[in-house]
Amino acid sequence: MRHWTSRGAIAWLLWPVSLVFGLVVFVRRLFFRLHLFKSHDIGIPVIVVGNLTAGGSGKTPLVLRIAEILREHHWKPGIVSRGYGGSAQGPRAATIASDPAEVGDEPIMLARRSGCPVWVAPDRVAACRALREQHPDCNVIVTDDGLQHYALRRDIEICVVDGVGNGFLQPAGPLREPRSRLRLVDAVVTRGGQDAAKGYAMTLEGDKLVRFTDAHDVRTAKSFAGQRVHAVAGIGDPKRFFLHLASFGVKVVPHPFPDHHPFSARDLEFGDSDPVVMTEKDAVKCKRIVAENPQAQFWVLPVGASLDPAFERWLLEKLGGSKAA
Repeated sequence: MRHWTSRGAIAWLLWPVSLVFGLVVFVRRLFFRLHLFKSHDIGIPVIVVGNLTAGGSGKTPLVLRIAEILREHHWKPGIVSRGYGGSAQGPRAATIASDPAEVGDEPIMLARRSGCPVWVAPDRVAACRALREQHPDCNVIVTDDGLQHYALRRDIEICVVDGVGNGFLQPAGPLREPRSRLRLVDAVVTRGGQDAAKGYAMTLEGDKLVRFTDAHDVRTAKSFAGQRVHAVAGIGDPKRFFLHLASFGVKVVPHPFPDHHPFSARDLEFGDSDPVVMTEKDAVKCKRIVAENPQAQFWVLPVGASLDPAFERWLLEKLGGSKAA
């Protein structure tokens, strides 16, 4: 109780600063709406997948599912990301051979899982243009994050909702924009069965573990039931990953790390021979570490987005009617 009281007191102390932050957010958005700041049209439909809060909410799995839907219906999507955690400043392609220290961890996972061209840059407009130049057959862009990147004109806005914390704007709370922003997006995707206006339900599912050093060695998570494993997660909400593993009867020893944590060999040394299970995003950054420990049991738990079937119908209808399309 004392911990939560302390956090609440800090939030209220920072509340005046969050009012200033909110004013800046409002003015910036207003300037884009009045065309005082320029938004750039890249000539093909742009689908922005974002959220209101700082940290993970399930955007990347949703981007993967959207790309999959588009490819199933004969679109040729490209994916653009900020490349958070990477050092690249200009547009750069992210592939399975890329260095996560340069392009970030999520873009490499997106490239491996989607089969789509993936480009990263802090400037999303520059990334979109570079992608189109290298892949002229691309006829739709999906952005992983970027709801607040108004310099890129968009045809469809999708906001992922996974709670709003204390409801305050930064720095008093987690919100990057006020909750009223939800009324302006084209669709809200709610994770974990939460209710929201215009909402489509989404859950993240995954019940298979893949051995890091042998992709053909796939086992059900339930086969680890009763076994002690070290669960490693450097994501927005590590607790979700730990609880997901525990739901299969696994005896989880949790090892949470900050989101986009740059792992070192020491981070994965636990002094025993118990299996180590990590998220797919974290695995991207641990290739070298695992390669240097071929006898260790490293496993990866991939997850995918399961969506309300109505979402697919809505997306295709909306995209077919977009101006760019």
